[in-house]
Formats: sequence, structure tokens, C-alpha cells
Amino acid sequence: MAENENDQSKFLRGFVMGGILGVLAGILFAPKAGKELRAELKQKGEEVFDEAKHLYSEARVKANAILEDARRHAEELKKEASRHLAEARQKAKEILKREEEKAAEISEIAKEAKAEAKKETMEAGI
Repeated sequence: MAENENDQSKFLRGFVMGGILGVLAGILFAPKAGKELRAELKQKGEEVFDEAKHLYSEARVKANAILEDARRHAEELKKEASRHLAEARQKAKEILKREEEKAAEISEIAKEAKAEAKKETMEAGI
């Protein structure tokens, strides 16, 4: 029983010593006072906000440059497409005109052949 009381006494002494050391460590390593902490947090917040504004400005400038480049490229593509379309229309008109000329020649040849056939038929009938 004496040994049991001795163990309890050692435990109680260790518990009290640990508590005292914990309090001392808490005091020594405690964070700054409330005012100091709020001031530091405010300063850090302002720094972060300024950095965010700076990054936003840079991103906005880069985005505007990319958009302007895209607009310029799109305008160039539009002009090139219009030029190709105009060339295609011109070629189509030229092909159509040649085919109309060929059709007119064929029609003329057919008329001449028909007239020749009538003439031969009339001569044969005479």
C-alpha cells in the first residue's frame, strides 16, 4: 500500500510539474498581443490585396493583347476568305461564259445542219 501511495504521489507531482511547464511554455511562445496581431494581419491583408490587384492588372493587359491579336487575325482571315470567294465567283463566271459560248456554237451548228438537211431534203424531193 505504501508503494501504491508512492506511485500516486509521483504521478501527482509529475502532473503538477507538467502543468507548470506547459503554462510557462505557453507564455514564452504565446502569439503577439491582440492589437499587434490585428495590425500585422491588416498589413498582410493589404499586401495580398495589392499583389492581387497587380496580378489582375497584368492579366487584364495580357488578355487585351490576346483579344486584339485574335481580332486582327480574324480580320485577316475574313479578308482572305472574301478574296478567295471573289476569285471563285470570277472563275465561275468565266466558265459559265465559255459554256454559253460553246452552247451557242453548238446551237449554231445544229441550225446550220438542220438547214442543210432541209435543203438536201428539198433537193431530193425536186
